[in-house]
Amino acid sequence: MSASDEADPPGPVPRESPATIRSPGAGDGAPVSEFRRRKLEEDAQKNWDLFYKRNTTNFYKDRHWTTREFAELKACREFEAQRLVLLEAGCGVGNCIFPLLEEDLNIFVYACDFSPRAVDFVKSSFSKIWDFTKLFDYLTITSIHLAQQNPLFSTERCLAFQCDLTKDDLKASVPSETVDVVTLIFVLSAIHPDKMKQALENIYQVLKPGGVVLFRDYGLHDHAMLRFKPGNKLAENFYARQDGTRSFFFSRGEWRAARRGRVSGRVRECFLPVFPEFLENLFRQVGYEPVVNEYVQRETVNKKEGLCVPRVFLQSKFRRPMK
Repeated sequence: MSASDEADPPGPVPRESPATIRSPGAGDGAPVSEFRRRKLEEDAQKNWDLFYKRNTTNFYKDRHWTTREFAELKACREFEAQRLVLLEAGCGVGNCIFPLLEEDLNIFVYACDFSPRAVDFVKSSFSKIWDFTKLFDYLTITSIHLAQQNPLFSTERCLAFQCDLTKDDLKASVPSETVDVVTLIFVLSAIHPDKMKQALENIYQVLKPGGVVLFRDYGLHDHAMLRFKPGNKLAENFYARQDGTRSFFFSRGEWRAARRGRVSGRVRECFLPVFPEFLENLFRQVGYEPVVNEYVQRETVNKKEGLCVPRVFLQSKFRRPMK
């Protein structure tokens, strides 16, 4: 359930007025009708399936940055030979799990997603080498040998399954209290705010005591939020995209205006978060302990147009307490 504004596509930043970039209320307008809100909730899975039908595996780049940003993916083992058990909640088409499986040969991944089509893409990625052998009989022996020797293509290292985190019991596919690390990257924002707690409670049941959730998602007043036009606001900090997928922007903390450097000789200003309260409170209600909860701020600069576009993400770590 990765959000489609996770990163801007390559190329120049779209031309926007400074008022659009700076205004924290940009795109608000009147909330959409109750009928449309209900319809978007009812069609949530359908809309994500259509997203993956249109874009297949070509929309996102592989996330090779996860081990750099989250040391726990390497450092949380109790002993060197321990097999790390990971749950990728909202795996999409595998842009996070495949780099991890390639880099760490001693890891097992449970990968689930809201979209059945996305899960099918993950599974087909594992079976590509077997399809290849059917095309060229003379390579059958060599190809089978490669499949056996390369654990990246082994289903013994990954179980992919469809799951609605807000209502399907994760324990049907993942044994209780067996997961060392959960990655929740650009996923919670796609869930209705009223159902986020259920998703975190579901994850809590399969996480080991002492296990951690690694979180990264949109912060309030990120550029992806500021570019929404009036008529797309579903609720406070919750918006609908044109394709029917939705995105929440985290934190109801204090905001202040801050200088963000010079572009074409002019100082650009944007609003920066001070207190990341909403997310922390959400996790605390379920029973998690906050370890790190901070903002990651980036800039996309269009020098030609003299624009500085703020990207604001919330990057956090939460732990299930030891018994």
